[in-house]
Amino acid sequence: MKSSSGAYFIGLDHVRALAAYIVFTWHFIHVNNGHLTPPPAFPLSVLTEGHTGVALFMVLSGYLFAKLLDGKKIIYSQFLWNRFLRLAPLLFFVIFALGVQKYYAGNDIGQYLQQIAAGAIKPTLPNGGWSITVEFHFYLMLPLLLFLTEKWKYALLVIVLMALAFRTYLHQELGQVQTLSYLTIVGRIDQFVLGILTFRFRNKIRGNNALAGTAFIGFLVFYWYFDSMGGYYKNPSYPSKSMFWVYIPAIEGLAYALLIAWYDSSFKHSTGLVSRIASTIGTYSYSIYLLHFFVVFEVSNAIDTHLIELTNIHVAIVFSSLCFLIMIPIGYLSYRFIESPFLRFRTKYLVGQ
Repeated sequence: MKSSSGAYFIGLDHVRALAAYIVFTWHFIHVNNGHLTPPPAFPLSVLTEGHTGVALFMVLSGYLFAKLLDGKKIIYSQFLWNRFLRLAPLLFFVIFALGVQKYYAGNDIGQYLQQIAAGAIKPTLPNGGWSITVEFHFYLMLPLLLFLTEKWKYALLVIVLMALAFRTYLHQELGQVQTLSYLTIVGRIDQFVLGILTFRFRNKIRGNNALAGTAFIGFLVFYWYFDSMGGYYKNPSYPSKSMFWVYIPAIEGLAYALLIAWYDSSFKHSTGLVSRIASTIGTYSYSIYLLHFFVVFEVSNAIDTHLIELTNIHVAIVFSSLCFLIMIPIGYLSYRFIESPFLRFRTKYLVGQ
């Protein structure tokens, strides 16, 4: 998808598509509690712990904004307006659709509206909307991050170290930090910042296949180990008291940031059929992310009930990959009729230096 500046980066849409697929698979394999099974064959733990797909989205946001803002000044009010136009229409649609669904199911609508109102600050928005709250908090911090970066080249690294120290303190005080690390800017700040940081060092990462390969294999090994220790839900319970959650945001952030910078800068990306399909999925990734909750559990349960028992995690992953294709036309309809009509109201927010 083109930004309001007219820039388009096909490789980054590939990354968006991958993130959407990881999250979709994570929810699909909840059938028969597949997400609670022992680790599958290496390296598939990145799918059975597919919550990590959200981290990939977060890192990509930081990297992309650094790329768009490189050498330019930002008109902040117009930046916020553009982000509102991009994210709000579909989010409001999802909130309304769920409200109607809850009303006819006899749920307490007042409580639901309170949950939505709290979503500006707390991670209470439905269908993964809590991550939009986290992004909004990042947008509020963006001018400060840009200012600090201009004043001191090590500022972003210090922010990551401060976040690690703060989560360590919270872990000691609260006994667990999983919920804050996963659901709030307290953990996610590492990922945005590391996305920005690796863009700034992209020239050192470009073509460095050894660095990218080490980051890739190391990350897969880490996630297999994390999965074997109980993963998201069973380490040893939810929320986990493990110190893992002090470090996981930074580990995800560093690995994904290195890989995104390498992938974006090291190749002239193909415009062939496979590349175009992946980039199209990337264009619809926001739609897929928010709307897949309406279908993914029903589809997996229907397959498990009427076609084949999805008790084998590897079989479930295969069917997840096939069913992910269902989201492409849904994503198209959402993008075409809910999101795109508002994009024409976007304004330029970048001023070249």
